[in-house]
Amino acid sequence: MPEVVVVGAGIIGLSSAYFLFADGHRVTVLDRDPAGDKVSFVNAGGIGISEIVPASAPGIVWRVPGWLFDPLGPLSLKLGHLPALLPWLWRFLRSGTPAETKRITAALAALARPCYDDLVPMLDTIGLSGDLHRVGALSVYETTEGFLRDRAEWELKRRFGVVCEEISGDEAREREPALGPIVKHAIFTPQWAHVSDPKAIVDRLREWLERRGVRMERGEAVGFEGQAVRANDGRHLPFDALVVAAGAWSGRLARLIGDRALLESERGYNTTLPNPRVTLQAEVIFAERKFVATPLAMGLRIGGAAEFAGLEAPPNFARPKALVALAKRYFPGLNAEGGREWMGHRPATPDTLPVIGRSPRRQNVFYAFGHGHTGLTFGPTTGRLIADLIAGRPPSLDLAPFAIARFG
Repeated sequence: MPEVVVVGAGIIGLSSAYFLFADGHRVTVLDRDPAGDKVSFVNAGGIGISEIVPASAPGIVWRVPGWLFDPLGPLSLKLGHLPALLPWLWRFLRSGTPAETKRITAALAALARPCYDDLVPMLDTIGLSGDLHRVGALSVYETTEGFLRDRAEWELKRRFGVVCEEISGDEAREREPALGPIVKHAIFTPQWAHVSDPKAIVDRLREWLERRGVRMERGEAVGFEGQAVRANDGRHLPFDALVVAAGAWSGRLARLIGDRALLESERGYNTTLPNPRVTLQAEVIFAERKFVATPLAMGLRIGGAAEFAGLEAPPNFARPKALVALAKRYFPGLNAEGGREWMGHRPATPDTLPVIGRSPRRQNVFYAFGHGHTGLTFGPTTGRLIADLIAGRPPSLDLAPFAIARFG
């Protein structure tokens, strides 16, 4: 049996290991802490298959200055990180033309179509089918100006199969009575879903794989020597095929192989409120403010925002406090006591397309990273696509838009 090493024990790496194991490979997962904290654990829990329009969509760039100067805004930037960020920003701007937006949306829509076909059987296999709640999501607006500004984006989503139902603020409150009078308009997207606990899914998947002989090795990949990964403790893990699924750290590994990836940590924050005193049926997305509220098993999670400060800067926990302050405007009855704050490194590409495919430098190296906000959504499908490539099966969709060579 071929030996496959997967670097990364987040949802992307474990999904890849799951489908590779199903193909009969011997699989080893290498991670600095296989059971430890990672962005897959404390995300917002949404299955956002309608998130197919790139972050650089036309018009976004003109809103960035206002966001940066708003203490409650959805974006922050550490000035010391700006020089390192410039190549990423330049590609981000180039991805915001109407033609590029349509091309990227088409590629993401193709990746989204088999989402439930891959996710649902995997959850059923590991015994968590009841943790998926296919109840849709509600995107709410506090101004008519913001609602009208986003209409072109919603129409683009409709053209690629996303169901978007426009409703009034009163109709939104009928669906979610916890919402206050600030909400003037809303869009209901019935194809959306959320899970009870993203950490429970990652933990169960890892444990399921371990019980069936998939090795979970603690260590950090620091080099490649011939057909082996060199770990930081000096060990060498031989492989017939290698999968790089190390999240925001994947760009460093790609450089060691000789490939260039424009990848940034889009640092995300959230607060989980154990006793929020408000009840939601579905995930609520605050469209103008770019954050969400998700009802999870352990409480209400208020999450979002984007911070560009690199992989090493300490967390800025003023960010999740700002999100909770904003959430109180929408949920007048919200109780914020006892909240647990968190920060994680979301791996973001400038064109919003993840990197999925074979290295042009080494034919037995495969990439699966850069999913940004959609790791839980696209993780199982990405894992299946990687398994198909390693097995020599034709992939079920065109992977050219996701190739790492686009950054070369």
